[in-house]
Amino acid sequence: MALGTALGTATVPYELRFDAGRICLDLLATTHPGERLDAVGPLCAWISGSGLVPPGTPLGHADASWLVGFRELRGCIGQLVRTTKTADERPYECALVRLNEVAARAAPPVPCAVRGEDGTLVRELARAPECAGLLAVVAWDAVELLTDPVARAAVRECEGDNCPLVYLDTSRGRRRRWCSSEVCGNRERVARHRRRAALARA
Repeated sequence: MALGTALGTATVPYELRFDAGRICLDLLATTHPGERLDAVGPLCAWISGSGLVPPGTPLGHADASWLVGFRELRGCIGQLVRTTKTADERPYECALVRLNEVAARAAPPVPCAVRGEDGTLVRELARAPECAGLLAVVAWDAVELLTDPVARAAVRECEGDNCPLVYLDTSRGRRRRWCSSEVCGNRERVARHRRRAALARA
């Protein structure tokens, strides 16, 4: 979708997912099965759902430039996470440079504790979050993932048919096969059942 229409409201329901195990990998999930960040509304929903900002944080100042920033960072993270060859290829190096630039460009949003309506302390941001600060948080998460050998070794790509999603496998024995047992796992079980039924009828 052209960025000229990016300020419009999405006309289809968006099932944003936050089950990849890292916020940077959750951002990668916004490309499947189609572009999820095709308007500012879905991007703001992702920012809130990912926990980048406290619940209820106003994001009315977000605009199409935020879409450009998050999509660009997403592309860099995808390049770095999915590259299995030695890190001397130009696309990898360009993505690495850009990731580090984003991580160093701005301070993250500053949280503070305030009293909620019921008197308990809740988290709010000291001022309205800026795009650069939010991007920096995601970039830091990617830097931590890429430089932690244990976490990096636990990164897996879903084994589901035509599913490119990447997740952090923290399961016992590192035996997780799908991005979601309910989505790709269930699809695989249904396909397996149909194959067995077809063989039985043959």
